[in-house]
Amino acid sequence: MGNIKFGTDGWRAVVGKDFNKENVQTVTKAIGKYVFDNFGLDKKIIIGYDPRNMALEFANQTAEQLAGYGFHILLSDKVIPTPVLAYNAKHLNACAVMFTASHNPPEYLGIKFIPDYAGPATSDITDELMFNLNIPFNSNFKGQIEKYDFAPDYFAHIEKLIDFEKIKRFQKNIIFDGLYAASIGYFDKLLYNHGIKFDSLHMFHDVNFGGGMPEPKPKYLKELIDKVKSTPNSAGFANDGDSDRFGVINEDGEYVSPNEIISILLIHLKKHKNYTGSLVKTVGASLLLDKVAEKLNVDVIETAVGFKHVGEAMRKYNPIIGGEESGGLSIQGHIPEKDGILANLLILEAMAYENKSLVELQKDLYDFAGCKFCNDRIDKHLESFDEVKPIIEEYKNKTSLGEFKVKKIDTKDGVKLYFEDNQSWILVRPSGTEPLLRIYFESSNKENLETLKKLIS
Repeated sequence: MGNIKFGTDGWRAVVGKDFNKENVQTVTKAIGKYVFDNFGLDKKIIIGYDPRNMALEFANQTAEQLAGYGFHILLSDKVIPTPVLAYNAKHLNACAVMFTASHNPPEYLGIKFIPDYAGPATSDITDELMFNLNIPFNSNFKGQIEKYDFAPDYFAHIEKLIDFEKIKRFQKNIIFDGLYAASIGYFDKLLYNHGIKFDSLHMFHDVNFGGGMPEPKPKYLKELIDKVKSTPNSAGFANDGDSDRFGVINEDGEYVSPNEIISILLIHLKKHKNYTGSLVKTVGASLLLDKVAEKLNVDVIETAVGFKHVGEAMRKYNPIIGGEESGGLSIQGHIPEKDGILANLLILEAMAYENKSLVELQKDLYDFAGCKFCNDRIDKHLESFDEVKPIIEEYKNKTSLGEFKVKKIDTKDGVKLYFEDNQSWILVRPSGTEPLLRIYFESSNKENLETLKKLIS
C-alpha cells in the first residue's frame, strides 16, 4: 500500500505489480469513504475504462465493491474517453472513477477520481483520499450496478459547442488516427453522425496500442504523417489513450504544437464566436499565448503545471479557453477537464470559419503575434531527492545566466527566470515522483535557446 500515491492526475502503476487486486480494493475503499463522508450514499458514482489491459476487469471489481457499500453505480457499457465520463459526472451530478493510464506505456493502468464538478481532483481531495487509504470503511446497505451508455448526452452537448454544418461544407480531407485508443467510436462517430467524410487509421482497440505508445506526438504518428503527406489538402488528428490530449498534423505533414493550437483557438473563439473572458495557461506554456492575448485584449491567468491547476482556475474565472503545453485544453461552456476530442473538432471549426488551411492559420497566427518562439525541455536526473531543494534555491537567487540578465523570477511552480530580452525564459521544476528536474526553455531565437540549454547542462 505504500506504493499508492495520487499524482497530478490520479494513481498509476504497472498491472500485475503495484496495480493489483488488493491495491485497487484499497483505493476503491478510499474513494467510497470520501464520497460517503462528503455526499452520502445518495451520490451516484459512474465508472469508465479505456482499452488497456485489465481496465474492464478492474472497473467491474470497483463497481461491485462500491455497490457493496450501498452506492448506485453506473458502469459504462463500453470503452469510454475520460472527457466523456467527466462530462457525465457534471451532467448527472455524480462522482466518477476512470480506469486509465492516459498516455503512459501499455503495461500501466491507473485510476482517476473525478468529482462532480467534472475536472481533475484538487490536492485537498487527493490528500483526503490518501488519508482514507488507512481508514476502515463499510456500510450496511446494498446498492446496485447499472450498465450505462454515456455517449448520447456528451454528443448532444458537443453539438451545442461545435458548428458541424460549417465543418461539413469545408473542403478538407480529414484523416483520423484512432491510435487503437478510447476516442474510437466517439470522434469518428461525431463526424459520421453529421455526414462529414474522413479517412482513418488504426481503428480498433488494442491493449498494446499497436506496439507503440498511446501518445499523439510525431514519434508515434509516423503513419498518420505519411498519409497526410500523400493525400492532397489533408490534415491529421489523433488523441492519446483516454482522449484527453490531442495531436494535430498540418497539410505539410508537420506537427502543430499545443501552444499554437491554443493560440489559434483563442483567436477563433473570440473573433468568430464572440467568447469573452480570460485565458488560463500554465507557467510552462509559451509566451506566444501572452502575445496573442495582449493583442486580443484578453487577461492571462497563469497556473502551476498540470491540468488540475488549469481546471481549478477555469472553475474560478470561467475563461474563454484553458490549456497546457502538453496537449490539453478545454473551453468556456464545457468542463474544467482537458478534452482532446473537442480540441480536434474546434481546430476543424476554426479552419472552416476562416476557409483556410491549418498551414495558413499558423502563418496568420505568427503575423498576428509578431514573433515566433522555439521551445524545448530536458530532464536532469539526480542521485536523490535531497539534491532537488538546494538546486531550486540556487535558481531562486540567480541574477543572470551567462549573458542573460534575469528580469523577473516566478516561483509558483519551481523557479521560472524571465530574461531582460523579453523573449526568453527557463523554468526549473521538480518532478514530484522521482529525483529529477524538468527544465523548460523558450526563446524567440534558436541560437539563444541552444545557448541556454548549454548553460544548464
